Parts: sequence; C-alpha cells; structure tokens
Amino acid sequence: MKAIVKIHSIKQVTHDVKCFRIEKPEGYQFTPGQATDVSINKAGLEEETRPFTFTALTGEKYLEFTIKRYEDHHGITDKLHQLVPGDELIIRDAWGAIEYKGPGYFIAGGAGITPFIAILRKLHEEGKTAGNTLFFSNKTAEDIIYREELESILGQHAHFIVTKEHSEKYPTTRIDEQYIKQHIADFSKHFYLCGPDAMVQELTKTLEKLGAPTDTVVFEK
Repeated sequence: MKAIVKIHSIKQVTHDVKCFRIEKPEGYQFTPGQATDVSINKAGLEEETRPFTFTALTGEKYLEFTIKRYEDHHGITDKLHQLVPGDELIIRDAWGAIEYKGPGYFIAGGAGITPFIAILRKLHEEGKTAGNTLFFSNKTAEDIIYREELESILGQHAHFIVTKEHSEKYPTTRIDEQYIKQHIADFSKHFYLCGPDAMVQELTKTLEKLGAPTDTVVFEK
C-alpha cells in the first residue's frame, strides 16, 4: 500500500534529531521495531524512499518517526528536516525483522536506537521492562536520543557510552568483545542489535564467539 499523510507536528529532540508526528491511515498496523519506506510528497521526491522506524506506541492515533539529519549528505534526511507541519509524506506497508522476543540486551549505535524506542515504550506501558538492559553508544553526550526517557524506563539498566569526547559521566570505550565480556554474563538471553552495518556485523560475530545462540540475536537482515 501507499498512503499520503500530513505532518501534524515536528519537535526537536537533539541538535540533529527531530520527532515527526503524522497522520495514521485507518487500519494501519505495525509491530514495535518495524519500519516503513518514506518519501516526501513533493515533485521529484515521491519515489525517493528511505526506511524509518516507527517510534510511537501502536495504540496512538498518530504515527511517529524520530529522524537524525545527515546535513553533509544533502539527502532525504536533510530535506525532511526542512519540512513544516502541514507538509505531506508518503508511507508504505510496515516491514522489518526487529521485534521483541523476550528479555535481553538491547545494543544500539546512534540512530540505531529508533527500533528499540517503540519496543521499550510498549514494555514500559505494559509493566514488562524487567530483565532488559540497554547499551547505547553515541559519539558525544549531546547525541544521545531520548536519554531521560530511556533512563526513566530502564533506570540503572540504561547504559550510555560516548566514543568521541572525554566524559566524566559516561564510559568512552567501544562496545566490543572486551566490553561485552565485562558487562554481560548471561548469553542465553536475547540480543537486539541496531546501528551502523559494521557495528552490527562485528557484534553478531562477537556474540556468536561468546556462545550466544544464533536464533537469539535479533537484527535487521
């Protein structure tokens, strides 16, 4: 399917991330963690699609995307950040392999947090966050998307890492084999991965090496 939807509101989340709330077509459904292909309903851009993850709860009357702007690319995210309420997007059917399968470890890099936002919000709504831990890596502290909300959902089980600045508050290491061995003891739980391709590929191999069963590692194939 293909639906033209109006943007209801746009909110600044971080210095380069905005939250877009848009119309929800009647009967439209998605599973927390899923995405859809989005384009801008303007001449010449209707078929230029990019995948974005839904971040609102499934029961809301609107859909929501939390989108990072890559200004230097001069691409679709840059154009999206120039839109205003009342402008229109085109969305398609929901798709994606990331969905909640049980308690475990969420490991995200940068904008890779977005599939986990809807999942964690849903678990919070249902009172089922117990047994879940988040490891969220960003370049700097100001890049951390929804930090306060993630802390309110997971408390001491929300761990933030920054890799490109000195920080007295957050660790400045990479999420690599050494970090995982230091912070994770139970490799029988589920692992949810999302971030840059190189990060996901490296962590998938690392988790396999450390004994995580293949069917417990969830990532976008």
